[in-house]
Amino acid sequence: MPSMLKSLKLISDPTRLRILMLVEKEALSVAELQEVLGMGQSRISTQLSQLKTEGLVTDERSGKNNNYSCTSDPDLMEVARLASVEIPEIAADRLALQHLLRKRKDAARAYFDELAGRFGKDYVPGRSWKALAEALIKVLNYKVVADLGAGEGTLAQLLAQRAEKVIAVDLSPKMVEFGQNLAAQNGLKNLEYRIGDIEEPPIDNGTLDLAILSQALHHAEHPQRALDAAYRILKPGGRLIVLDLVQHHFEEARELYADRWLGFSESDLAAMLEKAGFKQIETIVADRETEAPKFQTLLGIGVREV
Repeated sequence: MPSMLKSLKLISDPTRLRILMLVEKEALSVAELQEVLGMGQSRISTQLSQLKTEGLVTDERSGKNNNYSCTSDPDLMEVARLASVEIPEIAADRLALQHLLRKRKDAARAYFDELAGRFGKDYVPGRSWKALAEALIKVLNYKVVADLGAGEGTLAQLLAQRAEKVIAVDLSPKMVEFGQNLAAQNGLKNLEYRIGDIEEPPIDNGTLDLAILSQALHHAEHPQRALDAAYRILKPGGRLIVLDLVQHHFEEARELYADRWLGFSESDLAAMLEKAGFKQIETIVADRETEAPKFQTLLGIGVREV
């Protein structure tokens, strides 16, 4: 168990305290901390090493970087937050962090803007008609449906042929524009596109019969928040379908496809669905690709109970 006295001594240093307050809010790499704090790599790495040795932070490999997050005792963090009031740079750090997180989302948006109009022509990991077909079996007779992280809305347009109303949500304005035009061309008046984040979808709570996250969850900054949001916007008795990648080790996916996470295990997805409040949870591996890197498609289902 970390020594409280040593921990208090560590966070008495303003730089270490600033770092701790940042990684409490968001897992950050050394390069991102450099950007927020305006300090050199060596200085930040030294401070992180000291915090890690005492167990106040931990790191996890993500692509080429290690991302650091806070693992400090809640009582210590309460003291840290009180002490941070005395550090004038803290307010500027928060603003810089918000700017950094906006840049992360802008990078993902730019990737999908480039893909607008090319889905189905370019390779996308986990996009399998077999897996989609298994999911579509579940959507018969649903009235109000949302396709969260819809892209240009290929799935949403299929759903619109059965559902009374379909809402397609995507972060990329170009994807939304392309999808809207395509829906108009096909006369799908019951299909509505909205610009928004799957972690905070622009949909009223308790209004959906069905929500779908098709190959979108591994792009979320915080997958649990996306599942929590899906739970909120479903009606009691509403169902969530998740199609995503089974956990893999193809690190190049982060650069090639703007993936934030390298898929999820069945147990991890089931645990996140349960934490969000879903019941009647099912998970299966719905498809396996034969060509390298042999991605597998994970199907998860949960129900918001009445």
